[in-house]
Amino acid sequence: MKPKSAYLDCNATTPLEPQVRDAMFRYFDEEYGNAGSRTHEYGMRAKSAVQVAREQVAAVAESDRDEVFFTSGATESNNIAILGLAPEMQRTGKKHIISTSIEHKAVLEPLEYLAKNGFDVTFLPVTSGGYVEPDSLRQALRADTFLVSVMHVNNETGVIQPVGEIISVLNGHPAFLHVDAAQGYGKDLPILRNKRIDLISVSTHKFYGPKGVGALIARRRGFVKPPLAPLMFGGGQERGLRPGTLPVPLIVGMGVAAKLAVEEAASRAKKSKVVRQSALASLGRLDPFFNGDQDRVLPHVLNVSFRGLDSEAAMVALKDIVAVSNGSACTSASYKPSHVLSAMGFDADRINGALRLSWCHLTPEVDWDAVADAIMPCLIK
Repeated sequence: MKPKSAYLDCNATTPLEPQVRDAMFRYFDEEYGNAGSRTHEYGMRAKSAVQVAREQVAAVAESDRDEVFFTSGATESNNIAILGLAPEMQRTGKKHIISTSIEHKAVLEPLEYLAKNGFDVTFLPVTSGGYVEPDSLRQALRADTFLVSVMHVNNETGVIQPVGEIISVLNGHPAFLHVDAAQGYGKDLPILRNKRIDLISVSTHKFYGPKGVGALIARRRGFVKPPLAPLMFGGGQERGLRPGTLPVPLIVGMGVAAKLAVEEAASRAKKSKVVRQSALASLGRLDPFFNGDQDRVLPHVLNVSFRGLDSEAAMVALKDIVAVSNGSACTSASYKPSHVLSAMGFDADRINGALRLSWCHLTPEVDWDAVADAIMPCLIK
């Protein structure tokens, strides 16, 4: 068989940690009880495994386990966080929402839906470095602002948003703060532990766990839960917020992945930095433009443009060497220019010549000189 190309698309999805796989198989093959079955030991053991996983997921953000609601992933969590607050916004008459122009479609589209139905949504601009200036939030904040939704780490550029400064701006304001942490949970640990963040969306396949499971962390303020209304009904699982039989093997895998993310955070980041140095050394001879403030990016992401490059042609040239992308996996079928790079003010040539390279601690050694050699003929002189 033809050898596989090196996988450099970890922002789209990550490989599965071997320990996660081993833990899940037990609950596929042996402990296959329904966590909702209370009449026998199979169900009780499944329920216990779910509770352990709930504690492990909560620990990453230093939350309580009963603040964790399992979902199918960050897309569903984002929808519950945003649309689930809509009835309370209607009831109170506070219908102003603030977000950013670089959010994932799983945030932008629910907000667009609300905007079409009488809600007032403000989208903050970003700098050419790919991050929101906290002062723009200060200027947009109003008495009737009910929700602020900002991502933790941008999925295309890897730029960490100034969530800590945003929290400072919100000091004394009652607006709920939602953070889409799909790309940062388990990788950039400290900020998500700030108790001022009310809602955190998580997707397991972004931190070396299985696809199809995630969580919404909904923190209490004192003893008061965020006023979330369910989007689905039937069964009452997850304390009535998210019904449906719990996928116990996937949840167990999520718990193990969360536990490993905390234990191995330093070593994973160190390896990613080594890979980054090798990439920069080889790609530097092609006179690249780096998209996003490189002092704010996570170490495993590199969004880079090359003068005169058609990124679609480059990905074809690279397909036998490395697997890369030119944007979000959720919009890759549309072939539309990146709304993230557009919001950063770049021209069409820079956007069309952009590649996103993302790796991890499980990435095998990459021949970066071969990557550069494959890109070079695709450059228009």
